[in-house]
Formats: sequence, C-alpha cells, structure tokens
Amino acid sequence: MKKDNLSLPTGCILRQAIQSDTWSIRWLVLSAKLDPTQLIWQQFWVIECDQKIVACGQLRNFSDAQELGSLVVKQNWRDRNLGSILTQHLIQAATQPLYLECLGQRLANFYYKFGFVPIAFENLPRSLQRKFQLSELGRKLGVVPVVLMHYQDS
Repeated sequence: MKKDNLSLPTGCILRQAIQSDTWSIRWLVLSAKLDPTQLIWQQFWVIECDQKIVACGQLRNFSDAQELGSLVVKQNWRDRNLGSILTQHLIQAATQPLYLECLGQRLANFYYKFGFVPIAFENLPRSLQRKFQLSELGRKLGVVPVVLMHYQDS
C-alpha cells in the first residue's frame, strides 16, 4: 500500500493547517485520547471535508528526527482512506528520519503498510528517547502497549 494513489472523497481537501484550525485540531486529538500537550498548529496537515476538519496529523520536529504524531480521523469519516492519505502525505513531507509511537498492535499493523518497522527504544535518536521515556516505562511495566516505529523507505 506504500505507493498507492488514493484519492480524497468529493468535497475534501488536504492542506496545511492555519492558526484558526487550532481548536478543531485540539478537539480531534482530545477526542482520540491522544497527548494534547505538543500541538503546534504550524506542524499540522488537515483534511477538510465540506469546510469542516475531519482529520489531522503532524510532523513534530526534533534536532535529529521527525515524529509522525497526532494522526486522527473523526469517527464518522473513518473507512474512507483519509488516515492512509494523510500518512502517505506526511511521509512524503518528512525531511529527516521519521519515527512514531502507537498504542497497540492494530495501529502498528496499519503503519507497517507504509514502511514503518518496530524499533527498540535504545535505537531511537536521543531527542526521541527523552520524549518517549515515560511510554517506554509504561511498556516495560506492561501498563501501556506502546510500539515504537521507524520509517524505512523501500
């Protein structure tokens, strides 16, 4: 699925976020129970359908890497390839080695299709080790089913 040309539904556009999207992005991220603390609208891309934001995702910048994060598709817009379209776009937009953190094997399976592979915490860049240290502790304790992944271009 890595190189599929998926198309947006009629009436939908993929665009960079603008400042007025901030609250829509926050609402989507909170509704998915994701970490709302590092939401920088300038790093987001959104899918807007019928003039409403229905999906978002961001590329967080670190000194030696980027993180694909906060990828959310509104519940009633799922199963229309929006998550796949957004993931492909963010991969193409990345300018540094790309990583992500996801909860559970089901999400890891989604990202496998795009070329992401599991990576050990110890093999992450230092900047991401600092960011993911609490998640890694939760994984080791068996409390949080975190999978850390790295994008490998084929």
